Amino acid sequence: MVRSGVRGDRRRPGAPQAGESWGDGPGEQHGGHGPYGQRGPAADAGDGTPPSTAQTQGPGGSGHEPEGAAGRPRRRRRVLRWSATVLAVLILGTAGAGYLYYQHLNDNIKKDDLNLGDTEIAKPTPNAAGQTPLNILLIGSDARDTEENQKLGGAKETFGGTPLADVQMLLHLSADRTNMSVISMPRDTLVQLPKCTDPDDGEVYPASDRPQMTNRSLGRGGPGCTVATWQELTGIHIDHFMMVDFEGVVSMADAIGGVPVCVDANIYSKDSQGHGSGLKLKEGTTYIKGVQALQWLRTRYGFEDGSDIARAKAQHQYMNAMVRELRENATITNPNKLRKLAEQATKALTVDQNLGSVAKLYDLSTELRKVEPERITMTTMPYTYVGARVVPKEGDAEQLFRLVREDIALDGKDAKKEKAQDEVSDDPAAPDDRIGVLVQNGTRTSTLAAVRGRAGVVSQSLVEEGFAKATADQTTVLAEEKTVVRYPSAELEGDAQAVAKALGIPLSSVKRSTGVSGVTLVVGADWREGTAYEAKKEDDTTPESADALNGADKKACMEVNPAFTW
Repeated sequence: MVRSGVRGDRRRPGAPQAGESWGDGPGEQHGGHGPYGQRGPAADAGDGTPPSTAQTQGPGGSGHEPEGAAGRPRRRRRVLRWSATVLAVLILGTAGAGYLYYQHLNDNIKKDDLNLGDTEIAKPTPNAAGQTPLNILLIGSDARDTEENQKLGGAKETFGGTPLADVQMLLHLSADRTNMSVISMPRDTLVQLPKCTDPDDGEVYPASDRPQMTNRSLGRGGPGCTVATWQELTGIHIDHFMMVDFEGVVSMADAIGGVPVCVDANIYSKDSQGHGSGLKLKEGTTYIKGVQALQWLRTRYGFEDGSDIARAKAQHQYMNAMVRELRENATITNPNKLRKLAEQATKALTVDQNLGSVAKLYDLSTELRKVEPERITMTTMPYTYVGARVVPKEGDAEQLFRLVREDIALDGKDAKKEKAQDEVSDDPAAPDDRIGVLVQNGTRTSTLAAVRGRAGVVSQSLVEEGFAKATADQTTVLAEEKTVVRYPSAELEGDAQAVAKALGIPLSSVKRSTGVSGVTLVVGADWREGTAYEAKKEDDTTPESADALNGADKKACMEVNPAFTW
């Protein structure tokens, strides 16, 4: 297996704690989401350490964890060092060069394991045409593992340290390929990290016993642990991941040509202490490429309140503009430009095993090209501050995740879909007392703990209804927004519908799934109490707090903080 080099969570005594990283320039003091990234009194060290015991960062401290001196030498994964948002659209530019130097390009691509967790999330049910959506996790790391990446990334004290997944974005391509959605997750979102096993040496990282920053997932065996973290938090099945590095971004930005970005005032991302990316632009629209494009993607000091939220908005603007440029202008029709872009893209990429060839990337690019810019929607996960950190916003975050799970376009432009009819199956149900039913607790949400004993309560209710073989899964806790009854094959559809009818669950919530071996009832977050299910009317609109940006919006312009203008 070809591996890149993301490695463990080891610390050198006295080294800065993880949790404050991916700065936008050498010497930046990294902070939370507050103004200018400064750590407020409620901030911790990013791993649950109280403020009183957290190690203090110096003026140039990045808080990046070096590998422990006692740790055995470990190979580093080359991973994304910038905003992974742009990666998917970069593939659009390589489509025409898909088979140039085929084997050579294949050898350029680095591969890693997709999922290092224990939990498997069921794949989406195909639509009427047999199509399924694609979910691709784009991961950004602050690793500085090569001379060029160190030069571009700065922060010398982090050279060779354990990378952190400081940029994480989920790209969702609809089943019918008419629309695309992107969800950014702030780097310091507090989540429960799942158990992950390093595929190289078998080291097991136990599930965290308290919320930790999501960016630490990358150091727990690799990008597959970041995938596992997303799946457990959102309930969204992830098909692939992609990663790229600083050097690759600069080279590809040059190969593609300029991308227009806008600021509402002159900006210089640098303060008296040397914090900032160095980005310097005049008010209005500027075409940027190369190092300047990297500076834009990394800038935090200078945009709005100096937070990672503002940086995500800038990344969304850049990605949308790049898509439009690739579609509207013949900037990469020249064979030499195509060859250069293909070379740089494949050298920069680290992907999962199932995406690890030029042919597969070419096929993916073909699918992505089907979406017009006006059907692309960029969002940020709705969040709530907890000190200098954030957590998913109750209700809104779950709503956004559900829309993606159910393949509902975030731009609200889907043709009005026919609601699934409560059609009775032709498959006859077995007698109630002969139907085996496994009941699982799916009441956990991104903001609420699971209701203890919920599977037992509902399974007992089924027994009282005559389903004598109903049993509760006492060990599995899932995050399922809506209660669902799943069955594996056509001959069990009637049995599954019988279970749904007994509890008042609509037949539209009875789903065929290869992820179960028998009739399985998952008690969702919409049924946290009682024994009679009550269907609730759903809101299929994108929450306002997701701060959606449409891909065709050419008027988007970043707000410059007055402290960083000139």
